[in-house]
Amino acid sequence: MRYYIDGLRKYATFKGRATRAEFWMFALIDSVITVALYFGGPALGIGMVPVTLYTLATVLPNLAVTVRRLHDTGRSGWNVLWGIIPIGSIAVLIMCVGESSTDESYGPYPGTADPLPPLPAV
Repeated sequence: MRYYIDGLRKYATFKGRATRAEFWMFALIDSVITVALYFGGPALGIGMVPVTLYTLATVLPNLAVTVRRLHDTGRSGWNVLWGIIPIGSIAVLIMCVGESSTDESYGPYPGTADPLPPLPAV
């Protein structure tokens, strides 16, 4: 859950890098929430409004974490535009599966520092 919250905190940060764990945990939790809203909205009689609002609210964080993950694999963030075409989405996912690059042209390697600041105590 911390990776998801961290991804939302950096909702418009397109610079830097995202580790493989950060990207995939963000994608997993986002997908679980989307599916729950998809089936929960009609079951509660409120239709598709919640899933539509949630999807619109998380478009920018999804793009940002994907661009940062592409940077971590040593690729340009502009590769995210391949997702516009249907088969291109698969290509973007394959690029995101790749190993982290040690090239520091997109920032320092995220494994050298603690990527998750501590959450405030409740």
